[in-house]
Amino acid sequence: MVLTPLVNHWWNVAFHVTSRGLSASSIPCGARTFDVDFDFAVHKLFIRASDGARAELPLKSGSVAAFYEDFLQCLERLGIGVHIWTMPSEIDNGVPFEQDVAGRPYDPVWAERFAQVLRQSDRLLKDFRARFIGKASPVHFFWGSFDLAVTRFSGRTAPPLQSKTPNVATWVMQEAYSHEVSSCGFWPGNGGFGKAAFYAYAYPEPASYGAAPMSAAGAHYDTDLGQFILPYDAVRQAVDPDGLVLCFLQETYEAAAGLGHWDRATLER
Repeated sequence: MVLTPLVNHWWNVAFHVTSRGLSASSIPCGARTFDVDFDFAVHKLFIRASDGARAELPLKSGSVAAFYEDFLQCLERLGIGVHIWTMPSEIDNGVPFEQDVAGRPYDPVWAERFAQVLRQSDRLLKDFRARFIGKASPVHFFWGSFDLAVTRFSGRTAPPLQSKTPNVATWVMQEAYSHEVSSCGFWPGNGGFGKAAFYAYAYPEPASYGAAPMSAAGAHYDTDLGQFILPYDAVRQAVDPDGLVLCFLQETYEAAAGLGHWDRATLER
């Protein structure tokens, strides 16, 4: 975050899906650049610099504190100096990295399955994004909320968001939601729903948004979350999973754009 220029809505800080996992993309550091990649095929984290220097860490069971210390040592060996705020964002009762000594399991089989789901979800979200010619985010993975997401914008500003997100300043969330959005994506099991699911929401939410009819089988509006949910189990069991997900994304967008009176003729391909 500190080494890259702030792009609107924090698009500069997200990870991006690769064929083997997740990447932080190219990060400037003086005259050099470097990338940080999670490779879930060989279960390693790679740090590669533009001058050919590189380091790697195994992805394995252990503590956050141990992983963080090893990561700092890799950066130091590569001559990459940066200050890191160690309090986890968007996590209740967060423990600073260097103090989090609890054992954390790493299961290679489930990591590979997670990567496979990300690749397929990334493919569908990019298909959906391509249908929109207005302002739209990249398809990217936010490490705080821990979701793969893409967001469409109406072009109008939004009321300032009043958020109580753990360890995130109000102004940070207001930058994220400075304009009207219809956002959707995939949660691997967090986000308040408790199970893997595709989701969609609008900010600000138009009147009657949650009552919009959905033909996507298994989709529903969760009043506690204020979001539409399509459980991943429903997608896995569908005859046409691609069609089901794209139907869900389109219908939830149409509900937001229609009820929110977006200029759809100008914004849509």
